[in-house]
Amino acid sequence: MILATINATRQVMVVSYVGHIRPADLKESREELKVLLAGMRPGFRMLVDLSQLESMGLDCRAELGRNMDLFSLAGVGRVVRVIPDPTKDLGLNILAVFHYPHRPEIINCSVLADGIAKLLA
Repeated sequence: MILATINATRQVMVVSYVGHIRPADLKESREELKVLLAGMRPGFRMLVDLSQLESMGLDCRAELGRNMDLFSLAGVGRVVRVIPDPTKDLGLNILAVFHYPHRPEIINCSVLADGIAKLLA
């Protein structure tokens, strides 16, 4: 399951990946992400929370990249990723090179509390 929400006042988006994620889950989330991103201004900050992720296969990379393209087009300025288990990274830094041409600030953390602090700093 992919859970996404925004705080339009603070210009913060949170995307949480929960359980076992398949390419179809990422594709299905895209319309909701588009709606949420419509309320964001360029430079918004995003928290990507993988703390509840059980698995996401390498076959998810293409769909994950397409979602990253949406974030880039909306003008994401800072991406804070919470990745407690480095084996579940899926090469996000490499994907970012191809899908974030405007090079937002990217911060990786292993603990959610640290990620929230860096998101709001």
